[in-house]
Amino acid sequence: MRRVFIIVLDSFGIGEMPDAKKYKDEGSNTIKSVSSSKFFLAPNLQKLGLFNIDGVKASVLPTNEPKGAYMRLSELSSGKDTTTGHWEIAGLISKEPFPTYKNGFPKYIIDELEEKFNRKIICNKPYSGTEVIKDYGDEHIKTGALIVYTSADSVLQIAAHEEYVPVDELYRYCEIARGVMQGKDGVGRIIARPFRGDSGNFYRTGNRHDFSLLPPKDTMLDLIKDRGLDVISVGKIYDIFAGKGITRKVKSTNNDEGMEATLKLQQEDFEGLCFVNLVDFDMLYGHRNDVDGYAKAISQFDNQLAKFMMNMKQDDMLIITADHGCDPLTPSTDHSREYIPVLFYGDKIMPTNLGTKAGFDYIAGTVLEYFNIENTRMQKSVLGEIYNV
Repeated sequence: MRRVFIIVLDSFGIGEMPDAKKYKDEGSNTIKSVSSSKFFLAPNLQKLGLFNIDGVKASVLPTNEPKGAYMRLSELSSGKDTTTGHWEIAGLISKEPFPTYKNGFPKYIIDELEEKFNRKIICNKPYSGTEVIKDYGDEHIKTGALIVYTSADSVLQIAAHEEYVPVDELYRYCEIARGVMQGKDGVGRIIARPFRGDSGNFYRTGNRHDFSLLPPKDTMLDLIKDRGLDVISVGKIYDIFAGKGITRKVKSTNNDEGMEATLKLQQEDFEGLCFVNLVDFDMLYGHRNDVDGYAKAISQFDNQLAKFMMNMKQDDMLIITADHGCDPLTPSTDHSREYIPVLFYGDKIMPTNLGTKAGFDYIAGTVLEYFNIENTRMQKSVLGEIYNV
């Protein structure tokens, strides 16, 4: 019974790509920055070969006897956001970047949203999610207007206080916005950002919800599902793919919940794919330039990884990767255009340096070949180089 667990360390890039200048990301190197913290401790990632990957610069030395196969991948899609990164991991390359709005959304969009919401909109600027509720939370409560904002990513975010706009109502507004933001204005994600607290002490809750575009083509998730196998999502994977190709979703609001859920799923009898996103690296630490917090989170994951590796079954394959970078030591708080790491581990995985390859879709091709699923579009694979039959 074959199972694959893909764990995405959201934003854990390993150095700028050659086209980083185009994205104003020259010098970005998330792993180098995070590993410089005194709180960084990752012996299990080290054993798997993370620091043996081509081009990795970190304060941790490579291991002489890596336990896994490893490589770095460059992105073929245009962009550096969560949606394009995950879609490409699943075999869907986005040649056209999703739209971004560095000066806020144009009037025709705001007018349509206000009409359909039957509420006014305030802010309409690129903003930090924690700062925007500090600056606009009181006005939102006083007037009932919704806080709409964006970032350098392709997102439209709506913040509202849970006591004044119930979470389900906020989700309904996001669904309306998803219907508006299509075509040339089709942002990658509409994000509900509920918050609570009193003036001067507002805080975001764990009820965030992403409303993504529907993938325009089938991904590896659809092909695995169509074979009659399980496709289990943990964390925001379900949202990123708008539920397409997923047979079961498990909700988690932070890294610890995500890994605890994954460890429980590991004990179940299923056949197919478990696809996990650990969001804290990006949401709590990368975007907030908190290098020590990021390092502690990696160290905590590494701790949980030891238990996961110990409990793996004979035909399990573990893949650890990322979707983009978010260097906490650069002045920017945005995602960065970086290579991603890929680590393969399992009883039948041979320790191998796979070098540098073009396309996150190598992951999709390898997974599909592992499940003996033929396809005409996702044919890149490294299975023959790492799998000891």
